Amino acid sequence: MKIPCYDCNVETELEVGFEVVNFVCPICRSLYEADDEGKFRRKSKYKAETETYPLVIGEKGFLKGSEYKVTGILRKKVHPDYRWTEFILQNEAKEFLYLSLSNGHWMMLTEMEKIDDLKKGVKVLDYDGLDYDLFEHSDAEIIDAKGFFDFQLPNKKTHLAEFINPPYIVSVEKVNNVQTAFHGEYVSKSKIRKAFPGIKLPYQFGTGMIQPSLFDLKNTAIIFCCVALLIITANWFIYKDQFEQNVFSKTIQFSKFDNKEITSDAFVLKGGSAPMTIKVSTDVNNSWANLNVALVNEETNDEIYANKDIEFYHGYEGGESWREGSESEEFNICGVKEGKYHLLLTPMKAPEDTSNNEMRINVVWNEPSSRNVWLVIIAMVVIFFIIRFFKNQFEKNRWADSSYSTYDYE
Repeated sequence: MKIPCYDCNVETELEVGFEVVNFVCPICRSLYEADDEGKFRRKSKYKAETETYPLVIGEKGFLKGSEYKVTGILRKKVHPDYRWTEFILQNEAKEFLYLSLSNGHWMMLTEMEKIDDLKKGVKVLDYDGLDYDLFEHSDAEIIDAKGFFDFQLPNKKTHLAEFINPPYIVSVEKVNNVQTAFHGEYVSKSKIRKAFPGIKLPYQFGTGMIQPSLFDLKNTAIIFCCVALLIITANWFIYKDQFEQNVFSKTIQFSKFDNKEITSDAFVLKGGSAPMTIKVSTDVNNSWANLNVALVNEETNDEIYANKDIEFYHGYEGGESWREGSESEEFNICGVKEGKYHLLLTPMKAPEDTSNNEMRINVVWNEPSSRNVWLVIIAMVVIFFIIRFFKNQFEKNRWADSSYSTYDYE
């Protein structure tokens, strides 16, 4: 179809698969309407928007498995000054597709089959098994247009009712008591760029009306619960037959073994990794002692070393008594795996300490600790609440412009 504009003397040509009712010159925005004879008569003129549009009349793109071309562009506004752009596209099968652009966020919509007229006060709309929450009632006016249209562009405001279930939307328009409904979904910039390779995408800001959140709280909770259950079950299965095992317990005389290495009997550990706890006590009095331990794996000859000082000092100074340290200490060798081991122990004491005669040593391979299991679970709980906080902020931003928000903005 080829339509000349008598205002700017520019002829616009585009093959469309519908009967054109209104035409708006893409250059000067003159509005033409077809009369009974099929001739186009100039009616009025839109004031062209200063904002440039990323798509032009006749531009082609591949969406939903089909090639579509832009046949019409509408720029709409609601009170006080919220604006968005709608692109009307059609494919060779004469199917329409609508792209809506607002603040750099894209939606793709198709016309729905007739739905029941909305009743006053409806805040939740059921569609295809999903509940859509009322986002806004508003009256929109067309402030700019371009291209070919199979309907008469209204010269008065169109009432809109928008219901959302991100990333989906049901938008209901009503003009002259005729209701039309559209179902849409959020479209990423990458998908638009792929559909229209040469497009210059506008800057995206704010939170889109149906922009999907990065996180799904329900799915995140389910995943975390499943992981926690798996960890607890695996920990129980690995350690269910394991018990505390005393591998060395002896009182050592300093008169025989001061600064001399003692080799324990070999012992076998069976089960999952667990900490080995070494308890040592000695009669230090204003003095010190030391125990050096080497855990030797007899199968691999790997050695793990640990060392601990035992110090105890006390006295009376400035009218007050004081004390520091202890006569006993406890320390761990962490993550000891199953295998055959022996211990090399070297006790020491201060050379000038003649009152300390012995050191008592007790070594236990503990029951496996569930500390790491609970640390992971606690970490997941903390992460969940962090995600929940940011999700809440995201939804709060989404609903900031809605008259039906349930969020507190004080």
